Amino acid sequence: MTLPPLTLYLAAPRGFCAGVDRAIKIVEMALQKWGAPVYVRHEIVHNKFVVDDLRAKGAVFVEELDEAPTDRPVIFSAHGVPKSVPAEAARREMIAVDATCPLVTKVHNEAQRHSENGLQMVMIGHAGHPETVGTMGQLPEGEVLLVETAEDVAHLVVRDPAKLAFITQTTLSVDDTAGIVAALQARFPAIIGPHKEDICYATTNRQAAVKAIAGKIDALLVIGAPNSSNSKRLVEVGSAAGCAYAQLVQRATDIDWRALEGIRSVGVTAGASAPELLVNEVVDAFRARFDTTVELVETAVENVEFKVPRILREAV
Repeated sequence: MTLPPLTLYLAAPRGFCAGVDRAIKIVEMALQKWGAPVYVRHEIVHNKFVVDDLRAKGAVFVEELDEAPTDRPVIFSAHGVPKSVPAEAARREMIAVDATCPLVTKVHNEAQRHSENGLQMVMIGHAGHPETVGTMGQLPEGEVLLVETAEDVAHLVVRDPAKLAFITQTTLSVDDTAGIVAALQARFPAIIGPHKEDICYATTNRQAAVKAIAGKIDALLVIGAPNSSNSKRLVEVGSAAGCAYAQLVQRATDIDWRALEGIRSVGVTAGASAPELLVNEVVDAFRARFDTTVELVETAVENVEFKVPRILREAV
């Protein structure tokens, strides 16, 4: 039987970023050093495949610190945690390893520095997302105000319009955030922004790669978890760039083949917490159904690497 022709455009960069790679390595090195079980507060990264793999190796995932015993190490996820969490771990005399992405830590430090200078913070982010909860938890309640949309800016009640600064969640849509920043600057002309954009390099690069392939494709598949902010933003970026069909899938078994009937070109990318083997799985699934030509569309080369904490470097 002759398979229908199809061109698969693989976006690059895609998949694991340096912060995710580091966080996974931290859990694996902790298991090597202390043996199983090692406790992890919240999913280390937002990807079921990754979490299940680490669980099989001996990681135990909990939502709150009090679910972890004091005689086993605990790791804080790549999204970061409120200041109260490491303080509680220290009070309980636990071995704690911080896997917070260094780019998230940068935002935490910004917030702390602005607060010490007497500024109230406005955070652009998604309510309830672990990164937003962690960043807002760096300062006392009321010191960080959250906005999710440009419309939210009009309803902000601030302490002093002349003493404001803003920060952002690192995994947002670059385009959407620009609109919110513009609204903040229009209402509060004195507001201070970051020295360097808070949206991380990996988020920016993956969104740019999607924009680069959007005009070539009939459909876009983003490999990532439904609770992954940066993966969901990639779907939104693809739709905004003109993709008639843009879908988030966790792996090849989630592809809706009926929705892809009659197509001749598909774009594939992966969120920053999705491993490359899931990309390969999707490519293989297309090759089983189509006479597939794969084209790589690379818009940037990433060579960022973050060191693991010293407590693990010294021992393993």
